[in-house]
Amino acid sequence: MKFLKSIIFITTIVGCQTSFAQDFNSSYFVEGSLYRHQANPALADSMSYASIPGIGSLHVKSLGNFGIRDVIRDNPLYPNKSDKRKTTFLNPYLNNQLEGFKELNRFGVFADINLLSVGFKAMGGNNNISIRAKAMAYGRIPKTLLEMAVNTGNEHYDIDDVNAMGRAYTELAWGHARKINDKWRVGAKFKLLFGIANATADVSGLKANLTPEGTWRLNGDMQSHLSMKGAKYTSKQKDYKTASKGSYEYVDGVDVNGSGIGGLGMSIDLGGEYAINQDWKVSAALLDLGFIHWSNDIYATNREKEFIFEGFHDTSIQEDGNNTPKEQSHKYGDQLADFYHLNDLGNVGSRTTGVGATLNMGVEYKLPTYRNLKFGLLSSTHFQEPFTWTEARLCANIAPLKWLDGGVNFAVNTFTTSAGWILNIHPRGFSFYVGMDHLIGKTTKEWIPLSSNASFAMGMNVTW
Repeated sequence: MKFLKSIIFITTIVGCQTSFAQDFNSSYFVEGSLYRHQANPALADSMSYASIPGIGSLHVKSLGNFGIRDVIRDNPLYPNKSDKRKTTFLNPYLNNQLEGFKELNRFGVFADINLLSVGFKAMGGNNNISIRAKAMAYGRIPKTLLEMAVNTGNEHYDIDDVNAMGRAYTELAWGHARKINDKWRVGAKFKLLFGIANATADVSGLKANLTPEGTWRLNGDMQSHLSMKGAKYTSKQKDYKTASKGSYEYVDGVDVNGSGIGGLGMSIDLGGEYAINQDWKVSAALLDLGFIHWSNDIYATNREKEFIFEGFHDTSIQEDGNNTPKEQSHKYGDQLADFYHLNDLGNVGSRTTGVGATLNMGVEYKLPTYRNLKFGLLSSTHFQEPFTWTEARLCANIAPLKWLDGGVNFAVNTFTTSAGWILNIHPRGFSFYVGMDHLIGKTTKEWIPLSSNASFAMGMNVTW
């Protein structure tokens, strides 16, 4: 459907150009990491620092339960009947066209660019001020929609919801952490949010039914919302096939004329850490609890929520008859156009959206026989309906030298299993880290991961 292709494309571009992201979880238990406060504000490092602009901390990540290898397949007709080596899963000559797809197929891209930040001691604790650019793009497609695309022979398809979403904004944050006593350490962060863009596309209640009388009935409510300064939908005009109906307009893309702040909001992070004894610690944090109020809401929806195909009845074989097959096909074509094309309803006012909160809970054990080695278990849950997901990550971290630490970890999440690592080098006056929450694995010739899961993080800072 054209509107889904357009919105998924727009949200993906937004998500890749600026950044919002899941935090770099491999660094959560690494005490020498300067940016642990992004995952828990209570874990702000005591070291004073200033980021190198744009690369103080950078994290890009993708998550999903299907990949390019599920969409692009080896062509079974090559080389005898086709000169194309690759084909899509829609190729009817494939033995199992939907192999690799799940009942609910989801994909998300994240990034986080720390444009500028400083950390310093003041007011009885550790403080950090930062400017970060954030964005994300999500999409989910039920398997029943793919089944309908490759097999139209069934009598009933209950496709449920198809969703795509993207958001981009800039964040100005101030965080403070302090020790209350030998057991407790707490922290909080206040953030002002400057919205750049927010886009959603939804198909709800999409169903296709073939009745015993031979009637096809399609139902579905299709909606698209776009909030962005200077943006509008672009439309094309097309004549109905039935001459007496005139013409109609339908959305075929998005045009952006200008840029700026499209929304304002705020959010907070709250966190704490408790030392049970010298070997065990527990911690928890609630991140990004807030909202953005957007100044506009450019709205589009399909004209008709139902399409009924009753077949060709009482047709006349006369070209000048009253009910020719051509006239009936035009009638059904016009009804179908009103069902799946989006109609631009313009700016319908402001709207408010949540940011998407994350709950982190961790437990840490330091080895008594070798204090430089410790293990940690981190549970993360991201709340962003309908794109909520969870992860559990088991970490082993070592600090053999005062200026060198890092570790490896293994995670299980809603999408897949993964292995990660981090190397953190922080001699006097300088700090550098690099790592991954998910090893990229095999890629195409163009360096596109075969699975939809990948991660890369790095940062360079000056310390004192």
